[in-house]
Amino acid sequence: MSKTSLFLSALFLLASRLFAANPAGIGPDAARESVRRFIVGDGLEATLFASEPMVRNPTDMDIDARGRVWITEGVNYRSTFQKWGVLQPAGDRIVILEDVTGDGVADKATVFYQDPSINAALGICVLGNKVIVSSSPNVFVLTDTDGDGRADKRELLFTGIKGRDHDHAVHAFVFGPDGKLYFNFGNEGKELHYPVTPEVPLHGAIDKVQMKPVIDLDGNEVSNRGNPYRQGMVFRCNPDGSGVETLAWNFRNNYEVAVDSFGTLWQSDNDDDGNFGVRINYVMEYGNFGYVDEMTGAGWPSGWNKAKSKGAPEEEKIFYEWHQYDPGVVPNLLHTGAGSPTGILVYEGKLLPEVFHNQVIHCDAGPRVVRAYPLQPDCAGYTARIVNILSSGEEDKWFRPSDVCVAPDGSIYIADWNDAGVGGHYMADQKLEEMTGRVYRVAPKGSKPSVPKLNLNTAAGCVEALQSPNLAARYAAWIKLHEMQGKAESDLLKLWKGDDARMRARALHLLARIQGSEEKFVAQAVHDGNPDIRITGLRIARELKLDVIPRVKALAQDSSAQVRRECAIALRHSPSPEAPKLWAQLAAQHDGKDRWYLEALGIGADKQWDKFLDAWLADAGDKWNTPAGRDIIWRSRSRKTPGLLVKIINDKGTAEKERARCFRSLDFINGAEKDAALAELALGGLK
Repeated sequence: MSKTSLFLSALFLLASRLFAANPAGIGPDAARESVRRFIVGDGLEATLFASEPMVRNPTDMDIDARGRVWITEGVNYRSTFQKWGVLQPAGDRIVILEDVTGDGVADKATVFYQDPSINAALGICVLGNKVIVSSSPNVFVLTDTDGDGRADKRELLFTGIKGRDHDHAVHAFVFGPDGKLYFNFGNEGKELHYPVTPEVPLHGAIDKVQMKPVIDLDGNEVSNRGNPYRQGMVFRCNPDGSGVETLAWNFRNNYEVAVDSFGTLWQSDNDDDGNFGVRINYVMEYGNFGYVDEMTGAGWPSGWNKAKSKGAPEEEKIFYEWHQYDPGVVPNLLHTGAGSPTGILVYEGKLLPEVFHNQVIHCDAGPRVVRAYPLQPDCAGYTARIVNILSSGEEDKWFRPSDVCVAPDGSIYIADWNDAGVGGHYMADQKLEEMTGRVYRVAPKGSKPSVPKLNLNTAAGCVEALQSPNLAARYAAWIKLHEMQGKAESDLLKLWKGDDARMRARALHLLARIQGSEEKFVAQAVHDGNPDIRITGLRIARELKLDVIPRVKALAQDSSAQVRRECAIALRHSPSPEAPKLWAQLAAQHDGKDRWYLEALGIGADKQWDKFLDAWLADAGDKWNTPAGRDIIWRSRSRKTPGLLVKIINDKGTAEKERARCFRSLDFINGAEKDAALAELALGGLK
């Protein structure tokens, strides 16, 4: 056989594997057999809830308060440019899967909505009779006005988002403990707009929409043009889309954001393909997360190639990829290697084994795994380890978890895209009749599914529902309790005075929003014995636009570095004349080793570096030149910073590595003071 024939045979064999159905088979029997081969965490079991043909290519998932599983499908994945084209002309579906008989298997499927405008939608959030669907360039609100399980009304919440038919576009919304919505988009989302007219027809393409750019609460247009935002971003807004805050930026493809009961945000991010750099992030509010160079927008290769030429070891590559050595970049929590991270949640239920309680649970379709990251406080940040929940071995390479959600009984459900690959503009099962998709339930062995009944007619019943591990149930309870205002106070107080810090935080968010009681409950929280409650109180004060200065005064010497971290963030853009002095007190407690704390100080001093650094220098006097003090100078952006950096550079005791670090810090400063400092170095040379 000729070399050409050998090549063509190999190519045909490869194509037959890439353009094919699941080799393990199609349908419920094949799906159940694949579940039997899963590697399941200790004490847990996985069961099949639904499979093809009931559901295909699930891109995202939510679970409502009735325990029904809502799926967005991606049958028409990449239909705008891939050769397989449109496989389902009526458009992709949102399917409600329901276990009517209570045997743990879906036996009813309802098409809530079907339309080409939601092809391969990347997000779904079920809030009562309203469903928020994320499908760039639009975010829709679909409403079931008559309770028949089908959408009757379509509105635009946001529009003009880039990344149509792209994985790095707008992702799912999630309801927070503060009554607000949280969401994100990857680096193809680029910008956010409001529709001039939210009402649109129930069906059909939305191509020409009059819109206006979203201006966030900092007064910035939400765009990725570097003023100051770049790349992927995280947002918070009111349920009607107003009051947008840009909470963090400079991610690659931050697929979803999860919010815990204290209001802390958690996220994953996708590495530059092939660079083994998937990361898990604690999302420090208003932080830059370093996917590209803050000043130039350059990607990771420029910094890494320069470092490598100077002898940097290969194990440092990931730190250069995410610009972790640059001032003004929030550190990563955990690096997990190569992958394609997708859905994420914070598990605040009790059904799963204790190791998973109050922990982040996350899907990664690349290594075919769902895992938890048990956390421990570490100075002003956290450390995390990995505990697998569900994975597939080499004999099943089609398990591709796309999302994970918590059901009302505390079990978790996992959506499986089920393909030879992870998306990335490609799918192997390109024929509708052969397309697969699955949903699994994971719970302790022998645990039968159940749906606790909600009583939303009384405050006591709503407080009970507020404690649900399921977000949709908590949403329903939150809305009712907030409407009750003072009538719900006595029942909320019982939860507030309990022992579970997360349940107390849920009660606090509502108590502090009873009109006329805001100050009282924030004060109680700030003086609480639990640091997470003190943090929650400070965050509520910020959100409610209360004066944060008295709260920061009360907490500026707190024994918890995490509380002091929040104090620093609370001072960001504060007009108070007391803010510089308070920041200086916080800065004086930096130990020179805690990068989380240093970046919080940097966030707090944003746009006020001259005043804040002057206050710290006045307190420090001649004792500023310590390891901790040099760290603060390295992070600072004051007009005095260049001159102080030159002093460190010219110090004979400065190690070469620290000197290089100071030179890098100069790259983030502009102005006459920098020019003078560089001239001093050029004329005087290194001493």
